[in-house]
Amino acid sequence: MRRPNDRMLLHGRRVLITGAARGIGAALARRLHARGARVALAGLEPDGLATVAGACGDAPWRPCDVTDRDGVQRAVDGLVEELGGLDVVVANAGVACQWPILDGDPGVLETTMRVNVFGTYHTLRAAGPYISHPNGYVLAVASLAAAVRAPLLGAYSASKSAVEALGDTLRIELRHTGARVGVAYFAELDTDMTHRGFGTRATAALQGRRGGFTGVTPLSAGIDALEHGIATRARRVHAPRWVGPVLHGRMAAQRVFDVAVRSRVERALRIAGEEDAAFTTPQPTDRPG
Repeated sequence: MRRPNDRMLLHGRRVLITGAARGIGAALARRLHARGARVALAGLEPDGLATVAGACGDAPWRPCDVTDRDGVQRAVDGLVEELGGLDVVVANAGVACQWPILDGDPGVLETTMRVNVFGTYHTLRAAGPYISHPNGYVLAVASLAAAVRAPLLGAYSASKSAVEALGDTLRIELRHTGARVGVAYFAELDTDMTHRGFGTRATAALQGRRGGFTGVTPLSAGIDALEHGIATRARRVHAPRWVGPVLHGRMAAQRVFDVAVRSRVERALRIAGEEDAAFTTPQPTDRPG
């Protein structure tokens, strides 16, 4: 929940956001700009970035494939120069795709790890020197899937577990600089990524009549949490509110979830074998076939 002094804490903060063309990144950029922050945007989709930048006072932006380490470095260097420094980096760029472990295309795992894990690493590595100061803050966007893992999302869960590990480790390594590091965890927010990732026949069979593993949460709830987390340089950011207790009781939550979906897994896997599920965001690194 946003606090009254968040606006004051955010005013003038220089914030770089990856994956900013749509979804969480775009909505966060708009919110922070409205609070007086100075935002810079990076992402795969130039048209979307230009639109978001226009809504954020003609904010600087760069097309950026986070799997390209040198490209990320150039984008970050250029955006930081335009901002005149950097206070916050939000490593938000990510991708998901339905993927049964035994029968799925290994390329799905490879692409997911390149984008979500190496993309986060490249972003943190490039921005690290700029935010290594007492007001600096890094936010790595993981997922509830880092704590509670669902069938057909093995690649995504593995990648977000790694993002969580990178964030937690970097927190220790940056402590002497005064910078802080947070990790964000969201359940199913109302974004294109959620609708595309869960909009398959196999996932529908796994979910049963509920229409979602946890129910879709309004995007605004996630943006509220991010706004407050960035303003206070929080260690953990999560939405909706029940995600917090689940993180603390993740082992018990996993067992409950396993039991809840057990009777539907076999049918869901069978359907997944017949589907050609796409990535939530088309990737230049996708391999044909």
